Amino acid sequence: MPLTRSLATADEIRAYFIEELNPALRRPGMYGNEGALRTLIAHLLFVENEPDAWTEQQSALEDRGAWTSTGVTGAFWDLIPGGSYEFGMASVYSEFAHRRGWLVPDRVLTADNYHALRDRARPWAGEDRVWADVTAEFGTPSILIGGTNPRYGKTLGYLSEDAQEPMVFFHLWNGSAPDAESSWPPEHEEPLLLAVRFGGGLFPATFTFTPEGQRRRPDPDALCR
Repeated sequence: MPLTRSLATADEIRAYFIEELNPALRRPGMYGNEGALRTLIAHLLFVENEPDAWTEQQSALEDRGAWTSTGVTGAFWDLIPGGSYEFGMASVYSEFAHRRGWLVPDRVLTADNYHALRDRARPWAGEDRVWADVTAEFGTPSILIGGTNPRYGKTLGYLSEDAQEPMVFFHLWNGSAPDAESSWPPEHEEPLLLAVRFGGGLFPATFTFTPEGQRRRPDPDALCR
């Protein structure tokens, strides 16, 4: 006689995938990077009976230059050094998750604090900064992508109570110069701020690079070789 099992409800399945998605967004490398995020999102959209929503999102990203033959990851190749920048990639997926109501933030900024941050972020990035400078100026992020180890790059994201307001991201990098004999250990005690990113429009135009970020942008000619 077959066993009778009680199956999870749709709400329970949705809650389970949201619980899985949030740590995957924060530590993408541990979960399989972009492919894993896309799979989790596909499952969530299926449960929510909107399986075509990601196709629409992908088309929108492609129109903005944020989607390539290698997904979102490739869009960062000529912007951030070190090849694939998984923390930046995850930030783009975090934006989608936030708009869908899936992202569970560590902190939500009030409307006043959010607008003050957004107004200040771009001019503030006119000087070279490091990780500690970002948190000292703007406080604990809403989402930390990449963990707390200073030996690795990371992305700090800030969001407001209004899911329609763009998230503000600070992209930080730690590594070695291209001509260094070894890529480990990194040459910096803590990650350098390379760029602030937020808003719509063409993807590269949403970046405001610090002087260090501009200096370290990959050489497009070298990427083609």
